[in-house]
Parts: sequence; structure tokens; C-alpha cells
Amino acid sequence: MADLSAGDSKLVQYLNEAYGTEMRLETALQEHITMAERPAYRKRLKEHLSETKRHAREVKQAITRLGGTAETISAPGPQPVSDVAQAAVGAAQKAVALAQGPLHMLRGTGAEEKQLKNAKTEFASEAEEIATYTAIETLAEALGKRDVQQLARGIRREEERMRSFLEKEIARLTKALVKAEIPAAERNGKAGRRKGSRARRASGKRASRTPAMAASARTASRSKSAGAKASGKGKASAGRGKASASRGKAGSASRSSASSSTRKAASVGSGARRAVAKGARKASSTAGKASSDARSAASGARKAGARGARKAVRSGASTAESGARKARARV
Repeated sequence: MADLSAGDSKLVQYLNEAYGTEMRLETALQEHITMAERPAYRKRLKEHLSETKRHAREVKQAITRLGGTAETISAPGPQPVSDVAQAAVGAAQKAVALAQGPLHMLRGTGAEEKQLKNAKTEFASEAEEIATYTAIETLAEALGKRDVQQLARGIRREEERMRSFLEKEIARLTKALVKAEIPAAERNGKAGRRKGSRARRASGKRASRTPAMAASARTASRSKSAGAKASGKGKASAGRGKASASRGKAGSASRSSASSSTRKAASVGSGARRAVAKGARKASSTAGKASSDARSAASGARKAGARGARKAVRSGASTAESGARKARARV
């Protein structure tokens, strides 16, 4: 490895830590996928295995760009010695990772518990990776290595999403474990409630057999009865007070309603009197006009009669005079 600055050397060291973690997780995930029974869980593990392989490639490329060598440990000393140590430790780590698969198969008493423990191991690994990439991101920012900073941020966010999935999956796997290995009578606190109920019944029976406690219970009962009577009297008194207040309100409302009705009736009577007086005045005026018309008609009749009489007298006189002249002419 070429000579690096202090900052680049520290950054390569942290990237190598991340690289070694990704390589170990790749082997562990392959084993966990074969054990996963829930389809959604198995699918997510396969997706994360692909992400883990990509993370390892991208971290290795970043190390190479900085002038370092991708390795799973950092061994001090001459390069040949470091290479030998690296090869030996790398082989040992790979062997441990390969051995973890069969060991994980032996976890727990059933398939549900094995998967639950695998998920807990994966959750812990994700937490370690998040911490590692957070440190790399911060160090790269301080050194002005923007490409490494962005790489670390992107990987960290993917690890955080996987951790969130595992957190929910652990709860689901635990419920599956309860259903598979815990009798139904002991779930949801049923056994605890039954024990508590039995204990309370037994305690009640013992208490009823103790004379002093029985006497105390009778005293308490009498006190409650007296209190209930006093409370009943108080409530009755309050009820009478409320009834009186209600009657007072009803009387006041009735008087107010009657007064209002009286005022309305008086107003209606006054209006009727005014209407009658007005009608009387109109009738009197009409009667006066009729009387005047009658007097005018009578006067006209008298005048017409007088004129007719005079005409008749004059006509009769003329006729008589003519008759007389004719009689004298005949003589």
C-alpha cells in the first residue's frame, strides 16, 4: 500500500472495517435465507443480501481510489508480514462465518425461535453497520472527501431501512413463537387473571371466617347504610327544593302569561270599540243622507202635483167654456 496522509490512512482504516463487516454479513445472510419460512421475511433477506454484496464492492472501490488495499483487518508492520497476517485472519474470519450457519440451525427449540434469534443477530449487525458508516460519513466530510461522504450516507440509509424492517419482524416472529410454543390458556394474561381471581376468592372466604373482620364488615355495612340514608334525605331535601323552585318558576311564568293575555285582550277590546264607533258614525251619516234625499223627493212630488192640478183646472175650465159656447150656438 502506498504512503497515505494521516487523514486518508484513517479513512481507509474505517472503510476496511466496513468492508470486513459486509463480507461477514454476506455469508450469514445466505444461511439465514435458507432458514426463513415467512415469505415476506425471506424476500427481504434476499434483497438485503444483494445490497450487502453491492456495499462491499462500492467500499472496496473507494479504498482503491484512496490508494489503500481492501482487507478485513489492519495489520501493522512490513507489507509482506501484513499480507500474510491478512490472509490468515481473513481465512479464519471466513471459516467462522461459514460455521455460524450450522450453529444458527441449532438455536432454540423450534423453527420460530431460530428465526427470531437470527433476526435479533441481523438487527445487531445493522446497528453496528449504521455506527460504522456514520463515522465514515463524518470523517469524510471533515477531510473534504465528498464522494466517500455520499457513499457512506447512501449505505447508512439502506442499513437504517433494513433495521426498521427487522424491528417490526422481531415483533411478528415473537408472536409466532408465542402461538407455537405457549399454551393458549397462558396467553394474553389469562392464567394470571385466573390465579388472581382464585386468590381473591380464597381471601374473601378467609375474611368471612374471622369474627373480628366479620364484625368490622357489619360495622362498615351499617355505616354505609346510615350514610346512604343521610344521602337519601339530603337528596330528598334537594328534590323538594328543586320542586319548590320549579313551582315558583311555573307560577311566575303563569302570571306573566296571564298578564300578557290580559293586555292583549284589552288591546283587542279597544280596537273593537273603535270599530263600532266608526261604523256608527258611518251609519248615521248614511241615514242623514237618506233623510235628505227623501225630503227632496217629497218636495219634488208636491211641486209636481200642484202643477198638474193647475193644468187640469185650466183644461177643465177651457173645456166647459167651449161646451157652453157650443150650446149657446145651438140655441
